[in-house]
Amino acid sequence: MNVLIVYAHPEPKSLSASLKNLAVNVLTEAGHSVQVSDLYAMNWKPSIDGEDFLDRLNLDRLHIVKESGNAFAEGSQTTDVMAEQEKLCWADAVIFQFPYWWFSMPAIMKGWVERVFANGFAYGVGGNNRQRYGDGNLKGKRAMLAITIGGPETDYSERGINGAIADLLFPIHHGILFFPGMSVLPPFLVYRADHLTDADYQQVEADYKDRLLNLFTTAPIPFRSQDGGDYDEAYQLKPLLEGHHTGLKIHQSTDLETRNAIETYTTVFF
Repeated sequence: MNVLIVYAHPEPKSLSASLKNLAVNVLTEAGHSVQVSDLYAMNWKPSIDGEDFLDRLNLDRLHIVKESGNAFAEGSQTTDVMAEQEKLCWADAVIFQFPYWWFSMPAIMKGWVERVFANGFAYGVGGNNRQRYGDGNLKGKRAMLAITIGGPETDYSERGINGAIADLLFPIHHGILFFPGMSVLPPFLVYRADHLTDADYQQVEADYKDRLLNLFTTAPIPFRSQDGGDYDEAYQLKPLLEGHHTGLKIHQSTDLETRNAIETYTTVFF
C-alpha cells in the first residue's frame, strides 16, 4: 500500500521528527511505499492568495472557491500544489504528523490543506455536486493524525480544563479529513511530549509501531455521512437519532459498542 506522511516541525531533532522517521522505517519494512512531505524543509508557501491562481477569472476581486475550482479544472494550478495533489492521488493512507500548537495544527500544515484541497479536487460545491462529509473525492483513503502534545492527558479529558481531545480534534477529523471523504482513524497522541525520558520513548516507539502496522485494519471513527440517510434536506440530524442530545458526538454512529471502541484512542502519556 502507499502511505503519504505530511509532516510539520521546524526542528529535525524533535520528537515529531523521530516519530516521522520511525513511521518511514516501520512502514517501509512492512512492505509499504512511503512518501514524505516535510513542509518546513520544502519551504512550503502557507498562505493561499492570488498567486495561487495563474489564470484568474476575476482580477478585480479574489473569490478563493471560484478561482480554486477554475484553476483545477483548467490545469492552471501552481506546480507545488499539483505535486502534492499527485501524492494524495497516489496514497492509500495519509498520516499527518505534527505538534499540537494553540489547539490546532501548525499554520504551515493548515496552509497545505487550504492550498492542496482545491475545489474540484478534494470536494465539490454548487447544485447537486455537494461532495462532502464522507462522499468527497478523497473517499477510500485513510487518514490518521499523529500528534505530540505538551500538556498532560488529564487536561484533555472530558472534565479537563482544555476540553475533551475528541472534541478539540473534531474540526480536523470531521471538517478537514472526513469532509472530502477520507476514512478517519483514531489519532495517535503523545502527551507531555517535552518530558519524555529515554525509557518513556521506548514505550512511545512500541505503541506507535503497533498503530502503524495496523494502519489498514484499524476501524475508522464512525462519522455519519451526509447522504447516508441520517440527515434531513436541511442537513439536520433526524429527530429520532440521538433524541434531544446535542454536541459533537451526535455526528457519530449510535452503535455504542463501535463508538466506545473508537473513542479508546491510542494515547501515551507520562
